[in-house]
Amino acid sequence: MLRFVILGSSSSGNALLVFSKTTRLLVDNGFSYKRLSQTLAGLGILPESLDAVVVTHEHADHVKGIGVLARRTNMPVFMTHGCAKALPEYVGHVPNLNCFESGDTLRFNDIEATSFAVSHDAADPVNYIFHSNGAKLGMTTDCGHYSQLTRARLAGSNALVIEANYCPDMLRCGPYPPQIQQRIHSRMGHMSNLDVQQMLRELRHENLRLVVLSHISRDNNTPELACRLAREVLHDFPIEVTAAPADGASPVFEVMP
Repeated sequence: MLRFVILGSSSSGNALLVFSKTTRLLVDNGFSYKRLSQTLAGLGILPESLDAVVVTHEHADHVKGIGVLARRTNMPVFMTHGCAKALPEYVGHVPNLNCFESGDTLRFNDIEATSFAVSHDAADPVNYIFHSNGAKLGMTTDCGHYSQLTRARLAGSNALVIEANYCPDMLRCGPYPPQIQQRIHSRMGHMSNLDVQQMLRELRHENLRLVVLSHISRDNNTPELACRLAREVLHDFPIEVTAAPADGASPVFEVMP
């Protein structure tokens, strides 16, 4: 059975654990070793028991804990060539670094992770879909444009983790200066609640059972608003919609085929 838990989902730090009975795969690590260890301990998991880390892109809230984790555990770390070249200096040496091309499929025991390119202001960023024993989990985060490729990769997912970063009205009337607003709103920025609605209209199907909204801005959105708007386009489907907590771990979710 494929399961996942969001360990943190905000500009302060992001990490997602995808696991089965035999495999534990971490997606990103924007947390200190101490913070990650404490969060994993709540799940009865030690950092050294993780099988690998796969990285989406090199921004601090996704990679600032990658180097220490890799050096302490010698855990294999996977990222695109462009991401590896752009890693911030503070990440330090990553001893067991494995680079791949966007679009490649990585195999970790009974979990397959297929990468796909996304539009974001980073070096060769990717998102992932995960397959295990007939179940499919799709994730998209830090993505400014819902492309045909993203649609194709996420289609048929049984569960989705989707960024719902901002409400356009709250962003426009909020505290951010115009240049930051433009970055967030651009095709190289983040997904809005309206983008999420468009995605869900096209991705909803009878075997999609769960949607988890993530990376929700504290200043430019609310979990309640994001979930309400997502549910509006899913009202004819028995699909659970929930929001990932900004701090701390989410519940453990099961991906049912």
